[in-house]
Amino acid sequence: MNNTTKRIVILLETDFRDEEAIYPFYRLQEEENISIEIATDQKKTAFGKFGFPMQGTIKLEDLKENDFDCVVIPGGNEGPDRLRMNRDVLNFVMDMYNKNKLVAAICHGVWIPISAKIMKGKVATCYRAIIDDLQNAGAIYQDEPVVVDKNIITSRHPRDLAPFVKAIIDFLKNK
Repeated sequence: MNNTTKRIVILLETDFRDEEAIYPFYRLQEEENISIEIATDQKKTAFGKFGFPMQGTIKLEDLKENDFDCVVIPGGNEGPDRLRMNRDVLNFVMDMYNKNKLVAAICHGVWIPISAKIMKGKVATCYRAIIDDLQNAGAIYQDEPVVVDKNIITSRHPRDLAPFVKAIIDFLKNK
């Protein structure tokens, strides 16, 4: 990566899929020039489906597109379902997309870009239970471990974490 620090934020609500937050959080820290924030409601500790705690470092309502180069959205069904009802989160994701910054979502996390209305005409993947949601949003579904369409990266499920995070790193290296 170039010498400019890339700022990444991971969006979390309680009942996120533990490994879909933990793996990107630690793996991306191994890269030079990356800083990571965890956005939660009121900077609370969010607990994963399997109980792993992740402490918020920034409030969801304080997210500003100018502060970040990438947003990572883990799945977990209930966590993303809560996030997509938060207007601040949807506006932030839409702003990131509109400024050509990276929006990366895995599993049910794809619900957030769907609800932010940025998926129409995009090629993407997601967890099989929400394929209809993705297609109803106007996206073109591909059953692949990871799909990159310009500044949107999507992935299916936890088994695809390695190629998902590699695609994030590759994108940031070329920015």
